[in-house]
Amino acid sequence: DEKEKFEPTVFRDTIVQGLNEAGSDLEAIAKFLDATGSRLDYRRYADTLFDILVAGSMLAPGGTRIDDNDKTKMTNHCVFFADEDHDAIRNYAQVFNKLIRRYKYLEKAFEDEIKKLLLFLKAFTETEQTKLAMLSGILLANGTLPATILTSLFTDNIVKEGIAASFAVKLFKAWMAEKDANSVTSALRKANLDKRLLELFPANRQNVDHFAKYFTEAGLKELSDFLRVQQSLGTRKELQKELQEECPIKEVVLYVKEEMKRNELPEPAVIGLLWTCVMNAVEWNKKEELVAEQALKHLKQYAPLLAVFSTQGQSELILLQKVQEYCYDNIHFMKAFQKIVVLFYKADVLSEEAILKWYKEAHVAKGKSVFLDQMKKFVEWLQNAEEESESEGEEN
Repeated sequence: DEKEKFEPTVFRDTIVQGLNEAGSDLEAIAKFLDATGSRLDYRRYADTLFDILVAGSMLAPGGTRIDDNDKTKMTNHCVFFADEDHDAIRNYAQVFNKLIRRYKYLEKAFEDEIKKLLLFLKAFTETEQTKLAMLSGILLANGTLPATILTSLFTDNIVKEGIAASFAVKLFKAWMAEKDANSVTSALRKANLDKRLLELFPANRQNVDHFAKYFTEAGLKELSDFLRVQQSLGTRKELQKELQEECPIKEVVLYVKEEMKRNELPEPAVIGLLWTCVMNAVEWNKKEELVAEQALKHLKQYAPLLAVFSTQGQSELILLQKVQEYCYDNIHFMKAFQKIVVLFYKADVLSEEAILKWYKEAHVAKGKSVFLDQMKKFVEWLQNAEEESESEGEEN
């Protein structure tokens, strides 16, 4: 027993045998891993455990397999042998989720493992890279992995060969399929990676146009728009200055429209920037009971500005999500969410359709039960008003 606990090859053999016995039944694999953790030293051999679950055998530095083609030292019941399909990889992601929830101490080790595997990308086949990208994207979407793992992709050797950019595209696609573009951009911002996305390309291609073309062609237009917004930081600073100096709304509108044209920014990409600048333009009261009143007064002043740049359904939804995230992240605003939304509705910033869509399906996870509860009565009122106008239309 003691030998089994402290000998990596014995540890490997036990895990491989258990996975082979469980076969392709992922429920059985999860149960085996759960039970075995109380017997084997997962803490000491976390990298071996994760190597096997991802690649099917232990990996040498650089990413080559240490199995000598010996079938007893490897398993096909792992991520690299799964179907190259979002649902199949999501099922594997669930195995990692369960394992890490059960053995919380594996969280950091798993993060380190993924960072290491990203450094080894050259050693893997294209289909293995794709599956690892999908797995990482799904686990980033559900919060099992932090966005900081992406720093491994900025390593010279994988950037130069174009592996970093193609891997990132697959990863972001899986992340967005699992959640949405907003969750990607806010996670990148939090991890301070929003300014580093160009580093996925070699130095001679680190420009916004190349990035935008590459990502748009890959079906990730939202991210190329996001990068354009990030790069127009001058816009943000200037805008912040204009708002703090309380320039007339007309002047601000003119300025933003010119910047949109100059930087080829679509409206949905601009509305989030405007919201952030409007909220940063004022020193907020520290008392919760006073902050709502102050916020409503401030936002009433700037509602006409936001209305100019929320003429599309997508822009309205992004604004609603930004307001939701802001109220969640700034605790004094928690109770003000519904009042802000109603103000925006009355000021023609938000339409009835956008509010109902946000309520039914487009809200983000942050504080959703609190905010949906706050909005319940207003949403019921909107739905009743809609029904009444429909029945009046039928009578006429």
